[in-house]
Amino acid sequence: MTPEIDTIKRAVECILLVGGGPVRLQQLRTALEAPDNVITAALAELARDYDGHGLHIQEVAGGYQLVTRPAYADYVQRFLQLEHQETLTRAQLETLAIVAYRQPVTRAEIDAVRGVRSDYVLDRLLDRYLIREVGRRPTLGRPILYGTTEAFLRHFGLRDLSSLPPLANHDPRNALEAVAPQELSVSS
Repeated sequence: MTPEIDTIKRAVECILLVGGGPVRLQQLRTALEAPDNVITAALAELARDYDGHGLHIQEVAGGYQLVTRPAYADYVQRFLQLEHQETLTRAQLETLAIVAYRQPVTRAEIDAVRGVRSDYVLDRLLDRYLIREVGRRPTLGRPILYGTTEAFLRHFGLRDLSSLPPLANHDPRNALEAVAPQELSVSS
């Protein structure tokens, strides 16, 4: 490895450490003033360096993030005193899956798929920043349209929406159960 690549690799590591969330390739390019191929080579080398360690580089939500490995989540949760962290309920997972696969989608459309009212569940998902209002349908009453957020991608460890598992039987209600949420991905 050339000294310049080694410097870029160490700089990428520092940026990921302080990034606080996914860092996009464009952000790295601007900060490092280096071409994409050099940055991606540095990321790949850095990922190899982290093999067998408690941290790893994860490509998530359109960027790269330095995160803890799920195998050590229990220790990190105890240290951060997150034992009582609220998990997603079945109704929340079901509603979230409908939003993820059918976005943009209205509450009435979600209710029709689920067969029950979803007002409370949508409010909880909005509170957790897993979904957001993305606009209004240009029809009578102009109902709110919902879509997923970057926090949704991070929670489920997805690179982007195309990383969602394929729908079995075209029913989104149980689809997210195939994607195990990250036990705990704490960015450094």
